[in-house]
Order: sequence, then C-alpha cells, then structure tokens
Amino acid sequence: GYLPEQVTRELMAAYVFLRRTENRLQEVADAQTHHLPEDDVERARLAYAMGYHDWISFEQALDEHREHVQSHFEQVFAAPQATAEQAADVELTRLWLTPPDAAEAERILSVYRFADVTEVWRRIKALRDSHAYRGLSALGRNRMDRLLPLALGVVAAQAQQPITVEISITLARVLNLIEAVTRRTAYLALLAEHPLALSQVVQLCAASSWIAALLARQPSLLDVLLDPRSLYAPLSRAALAEELQHSLQGVAEHDLEQQMDALRNFRQAQMLRVAATQITRATDALAVCAQLSDIAEAVLQTVLQLAWRQLVIKHGTPSHRENGVLKAAGFLVVAYGKLGGREMSYASDLDLVFLHDGGDDEGHTTGPQSLDNAVFFARLGQRIIHLLNTRTQAGILYEVDTRLRPSGASGLLVASLTAFTAYQHDQAWTWEQQALLRARVIAQHPSQAGTLAAHFADVRTQSLARARDATELCDEVVAMRARIHKAYAGTEAGLFDLKQDAGGITDIEFMVQYAALLYAHEVPELVRSTHMADQLACLVAAGKITAEQAEVLTQAWRAYIGAVHRLTLQEAPVRVGASEFSDLRNAVTSLWDTWLEKGSRSVQ
Repeated sequence: GYLPEQVTRELMAAYVFLRRTENRLQEVADAQTHHLPEDDVERARLAYAMGYHDWISFEQALDEHREHVQSHFEQVFAAPQATAEQAADVELTRLWLTPPDAAEAERILSVYRFADVTEVWRRIKALRDSHAYRGLSALGRNRMDRLLPLALGVVAAQAQQPITVEISITLARVLNLIEAVTRRTAYLALLAEHPLALSQVVQLCAASSWIAALLARQPSLLDVLLDPRSLYAPLSRAALAEELQHSLQGVAEHDLEQQMDALRNFRQAQMLRVAATQITRATDALAVCAQLSDIAEAVLQTVLQLAWRQLVIKHGTPSHRENGVLKAAGFLVVAYGKLGGREMSYASDLDLVFLHDGGDDEGHTTGPQSLDNAVFFARLGQRIIHLLNTRTQAGILYEVDTRLRPSGASGLLVASLTAFTAYQHDQAWTWEQQALLRARVIAQHPSQAGTLAAHFADVRTQSLARARDATELCDEVVAMRARIHKAYAGTEAGLFDLKQDAGGITDIEFMVQYAALLYAHEVPELVRSTHMADQLACLVAAGKITAEQAEVLTQAWRAYIGAVHRLTLQEAPVRVGASEFSDLRNAVTSLWDTWLEKGSRSVQ
C-alpha cells in the first residue's frame, strides 16, 4: 500500500521482464553478464528467447519498461524537476532571484516550451514584485526563493507528459496557489522540501482547474499530498465514517463553527482523493459516483447526529404513545436524486426528504423545555440544512434541495411517515414516482434499530409496485420530458449537452424509470435497488428488455457520466462537440423513439 496500484503493477512487470532478460543472457554461455549484445545474431537469439520476432520489437518493450522504472524512481527518490544539465537549474534560479531583462527572460521560458512567454514572464514578475512577497520575513523569503525555481522546473517537465492543458495555463494555476499560501510559509517549505508533493500539486493543477482552485482556497489540503498511499486510495464507506468521527474528536461539543469547518475540510480532502484517483485513470465513472456518494452519506449521518444532540440537550428526546406505551420517536433522512441513486458528481447537490414517526398529535419531547414533536422535528430539519449549506471560511458543505418532499415547496419541511404514505398512495404525480425510484434512507436516529427505515422501504415498494395503465404512464413520462426540455435554454449549435439534449443522460434516466414503473407490479425486484444499473439488469433478467438494449443504455450512461466528471474537474459546462458521442446518442434516441415516441406502450 505504499505505492499506487498502477505503479506497483508497472514495477512488477518491469522486474519480471528484466530478470527474464538477465536469465536468457546468462544461459547462453553460463556467464555472469548483464550487458545487452551488440552482435546481430546474438541480438536475434535474445529477442527470440524473450518471445519477440526481432530485435526492434524486443528493444521497444525494453525501453518502455525502462521508462516506467526511471519515471517512478524519480517520483520516489529524486526531485521531478531535476534535469540532466545543471545549467537548467541555474537558469531557472536566475530567472527568479536575479531577474534578467524581458527579452532574456522570454528566451529562457521559450527554451522550456512555455507558450505566450510575455504573459508568463509578466505573471512571474508580478509575484516577485507583489506586496505579499516583499512583506515576507527572511525565513519566508528564503523558502519562496527555494520553491519558485523548483516549481518552474516541475511545470516545464509537464511539457513531456500527456496533460490536458498547455503548460502556461498550468503555471498560472500553480502561481495562483503559491500566491494564496505566501503568508503561510510552512506550506512553502512543505512544497520545497517534498518533491513528490510538489510533483503531485503540479500534476493535479495541470489536470484540473477545480482542484487548483480548491487547493488555493484550502491550503491545508496540501497535507493530503504528502502521502500518495492515501491520496490515490479513497476510503471505504466504513473507513470514511471512522475518519470523520476521528476528525471531530478534538472539537468541543458546543463549538458549532469548528464542527462545521471540520465537516467541510473532511469532505474536501476526501473529494480530492477521489479526483486524484480519477485523474490517474485508476478508477472508472461508476466507481467515482459510488465514492462521492459514500462521502456524502458519511457526512449526512454525522450531521444528523450533531443536530440531534444539540436539540436533545435543550429539549429532551421526542416521544409519543403507541398502543398506550411510551415510545421514542424516530427520524429519517431520505436521499433522492443523485445521492439516492449513488450517482453523485463533484458538483451534485443533495435532494433530501425528512420523515418522522412522532405521531400526528400529542407527542412531545421529554426535556425541561419540552416541544411538540412536530416542532422538534421541524427544527431538526432546519438545523441539518443549516449545517450543510451555511457558508463558512471553508465554504459550504452541500447545497440542499428539499422540494421533493410531499406537496413540494408548499408542504411541511418534515412530514410524518403516516402523511408521506397517504400522499404517495393518493396524490403523488408520476414524476414523483419516478423520483421515488431513486429514494433511499441515508441516515436515521440510531435508537430506531432500522425499524423506521424498514417501514419506509415497505411504503416505497407498495407505492412503486402497483399496476399502471401503460398508455397513461407513457404519455405522462413523455410530457414531463417535454416540459424539462422546453425549460432548458438549449445548446449552442455544434455542441451536445450531456444531460439535457436528446439522447443524453435525462433520456436514459426517463427510459429506465418508465420501464421500471411499467413492470414493477410484475417484477417487484425492480424497485428494491435505487441504482439504475441494477434496475436495467433486473429488466433483462425478467425478459422485459433485451441484453443489447441494456448494453446500449449502460454504455452511453457510463460514457456520459465519465465526461461529466472530467468537465466538472475543469469547471467547464457539461457539453462536448456534437460528434464526440454521436453513435451512442443516436442509439439512445432510437430506443427512446421505439419505447415512447412512436405510440408503443411496451419497451420490447
């Protein structure tokens, strides 16, 4: 676990290749040699012995393994910005410490393959002339003077790597970060003294403007970069909960502001881990969704605990009588949307519904400042929202949307499970049933031991798995999709909006939801999972759609979500060139036409 998995694989493959090559060389004359032959016949003999048709193909494989080993060696042991010529370090140091005239500075920068050298030099000089740099102590200035030439070298080295942006843009992001931490000189020292951390900073800034901005806002996240074992290893759900509790242990129970900052710092550090893993292509789109969902779930469980504790201290525990017996009342946080379906992205908000079983009347809390249960739970919901979306120095935790609650924005913020059940049975619109397909309990008061959550699951299943008129369902799903499309402003010509345009994510979601609602009364297993991939698999297993149809939707959804993640990390709109996913888009649109638009009332 001390090296990323991809690095371990490459080093192991190189070790085996080199050892086998050594063995073949020494087998020829039983000689203790490690030198590659120069004779053509001996080279051919070695290539054939290693399983290659000729020397050229063997040498290409050898060079690839050597490049991997050299690259990883430098990452672990050497400053990544080191070059073969000492003069390079001297020039970069001179550029910062004893600035030459503009012409000479631009010549040096052009040697390092920077574009727009005039602007690059202006940025470097502006940082050196800034009040922040001039106001540094002698120690702070010394640290900055050590760091800047190193940072320039690492950024220049990115010209040799398959990165997504030009190195001048990378440098601008790195300089913004350095400027943000100028007065926190410990971070200057951290980056100057830990080449691997500096290399990771530059790599992440090159790959993502979102990460660069996050690090500039929260320099404490630089600590995460010191240990690549944890940086490229997002935590499991259980480990997330444990680490979050650990991060809150040093915070006073009454210090709400510190608790809120600790929650935000935790979430940002975990999202940085997920993003770093994605950037190195060590995980796929569905894994990113699951990891981001796990982070949100851990946060919500802790937020509920904090909010509950704060209210109970003052008002006591809510309770009510059931069949003459006094019973503690419980509370659920139900996630809809992206979190409910375990499809979170970096910019997703939280669609939440709050439910309780505190009785419809006469229930109250047990404390000296007693409240009616309805008032207690309303305040609990408000406090949860406050903890999540209040902006502190560390930003907000999550944006929260509660409009999916019964009766929407006009309904109570927290509803009883009894009222929720009646609403779903008698009043819920089809689009609300579509949303319910992705609803699941995220957090509950622990004293309920799962009984309230189980009750919600039963209500959900009963509501979703009832027989529906196929024609009416089709018409309502199509009408809602048309309303969404009409409200959408539209995409610039030549672009494809991954979420909203025809053949995109929303069409896929609506098709799966339509099929699930149509057949759930025959196949109740369809609604047991909130994940779209599970629902598709269930539709195939039940013979309601073909494996080929499911593969089209799954492949398109994975591709689109992966692109959404990449674009979000670049802080770009979720749009691509119209031709990028044209085959997938056409396949999705064709299925939509077959299932919904041409009057068919089944999906076969």
